[in-house]
Amino acid sequence: MYPSPEASEHALAIHGAPPAKRRPDPPMFPGGMAIDQEEEEAVLEVLRSKRLFRYYGPGDTPSKVEALEQAFAQFMGVRYSVAVTSGTAALTCGLHGIGVGPGDEVIVPAYTWIASAAAVVSAGAIPIVAEVDDTLLLDPADVEAKITPYTRAIMPVHMRGAPCPMDEILAIARKHNLQVIEDTAQADGASYRGQRLGTFGDVGCFSLQFNKIITSGEGGMVVTNDQEVWKRALMYHDVIAPQRAGIPTEELLCGTNYRMPELLGAVGLVQLRRLDGLLAAMRARKQMIQAGMADVARRKGITFRRLTDPEGDAAIALIFFVDTPETAQRVAKALQAENIGASTLYHPDHLDYHVYAHWVPILEQRTWTPSGGPWRNARREIRYHKDMCPRSLELLGRAVHLNVSPLLTNEDVEETIEGLNRVLHALA
Repeated sequence: MYPSPEASEHALAIHGAPPAKRRPDPPMFPGGMAIDQEEEEAVLEVLRSKRLFRYYGPGDTPSKVEALEQAFAQFMGVRYSVAVTSGTAALTCGLHGIGVGPGDEVIVPAYTWIASAAAVVSAGAIPIVAEVDDTLLLDPADVEAKITPYTRAIMPVHMRGAPCPMDEILAIARKHNLQVIEDTAQADGASYRGQRLGTFGDVGCFSLQFNKIITSGEGGMVVTNDQEVWKRALMYHDVIAPQRAGIPTEELLCGTNYRMPELLGAVGLVQLRRLDGLLAAMRARKQMIQAGMADVARRKGITFRRLTDPEGDAAIALIFFVDTPETAQRVAKALQAENIGASTLYHPDHLDYHVYAHWVPILEQRTWTPSGGPWRNARREIRYHKDMCPRSLELLGRAVHLNVSPLLTNEDVEETIEGLNRVLHALA
């Protein structure tokens, strides 16, 4: 199936040949596409009970959200779990849980969804953007270089399902007496050296939004082993929860409302049971695709995204680097013609909130009111500009990204390998 050394650009679908892959990739909603009668029955059970609110209803039906918190904590191997309305809410509650506030600085990666930085802003703190390396995750060396007397926390983001180098990040945090908040939104269930992601730092934050590995449409989870962090996150996520949890009145802080509804809890409970199966399916498919294109990639000087722990990778994506951004654009376009859902990760002219250079509200330090916003409380001058993380932009610009759906059949995988080898031989 692989192309011969004599293969030419004329064999490509972009030049009129039949596409290597006969059908487009399945939609990349791993948990969403797995929804079936179990989720339907769980939702109907809630509706029939009329208990749509976590704390009470007309009968004595147990809370689905409470059950999800218990199951999620057990699955992740932690003491405490709080169910919230979104991954962003999880980050916001987590930041309040570890005591981040006005005047504090939090180090975030140059490659992450803007919500990571926006949650820092919502906590009244200042996001400080650090470079990513060839893992496309926080570069520990640049993290250390960005630490100031005002740094309060580091936020490693396990972007596109791959584990950050948590041993290095934790060592830096201990050296400088900093907190660690893990953004695990895109890596539910993934691990690093046998331990689930989100459980290394002081607090871990997860997303159940529809694009994520498992989903309830929206939703998020906060996990921790620290009772004080749990109490603070609990108080912030719900003004009444601390009283129900027995937190003494003299410890109470004023929170808000990020409570998860029972319908989301019901779906989340079923989806959690699917998580390990989804991870296994994606890992098997990614391994086959990468192995099948490895020879052509090696001959063409193409390198794969470096993984700190290949076995722990969620395997939701296969990412490789070509020589220039121009080549990346050509390769991605040619792969798309082969019915392979490829894309690039950065283009200066294409707005994408996954890359810091497009975070216009943050780069321009925009605030809701003239006197508001975290930058007014900064204890030093903070300046951002689009080129402040050049290594990140260079790597992202040369990267080609493929989703790895758990629904890919063996035939899909074989045809994907054929299309990749055709395109890389001709264009890379």
